[in-house]
Amino acid sequence: MGEGLGMTRKDAVARPMMHRARVCAALLAGVLLAGCGGGNQVEPLELQVIRAGQAAIAKRTAGAPPPRPALTRAALNTVEVSALEVTLERDDVLAYLLIDDTRRDSTPGRITVWRSEDNLNVVTRNGIVIATRGLGNDIISSSVQVSGDSPGPARSGDHVQMVRALDNKAVPIPLACDLVDMGAETIVIVERKHPTRHLQQRCEGAGGTVVNDYWVDSARGIVWQSRQWAGPGIGYMRLRRLTTG
Repeated sequence: MGEGLGMTRKDAVARPMMHRARVCAALLAGVLLAGCGGGNQVEPLELQVIRAGQAAIAKRTAGAPPPRPALTRAALNTVEVSALEVTLERDDVLAYLLIDDTRRDSTPGRITVWRSEDNLNVVTRNGIVIATRGLGNDIISSSVQVSGDSPGPARSGDHVQMVRALDNKAVPIPLACDLVDMGAETIVIVERKHPTRHLQQRCEGAGGTVVNDYWVDSARGIVWQSRQWAGPGIGYMRLRRLTTG
């Protein structure tokens, strides 16, 4: 209660986040326009998001590979919202998503909804992909092994995906997964180093073997980078956390 007539709790959380994103985009666009002709201005990430989304749509219709925007840390340092880079390996499609909502439900972990400018959605629980929207043969929901706010999978066990089939029905894909600690690794994401622990899920099911990799920062509660299987229709996705807001 107290969130305004007709406004849900999700609206109350999501609107300030998206307002910050729009304000950030407007301010950066102003800086870019004011400095045109100066020669050293960086393109705002939000504009790159739009262009990457347009390029992805163009690829779907024309079959041409989308141009990859050149990210720099200088550009990312101007972004005040959390941003995620997602690459679909099978089609080599890249998109940038901004945080749209965070919430909790009756099961462990924190849910984060990421949304692109052309309305593609990736939903994670503690950094694990549990749902997608707009990608085709989407993951409707997933049951994953997490603990509290610890990033990535917390233990071995079942990983069950409910995937949308061609007849629009939900088909369960059960995976029996073992969790292996691959040790400490320092990774680099757009000029910035991150000390992480590499966790690997080795799963049997779906007619074969699935391997998911997570590079987690337990101190900050972040999965900085991952490679995750998103069902037979989508295949593997690579995710990189670009900014933390």
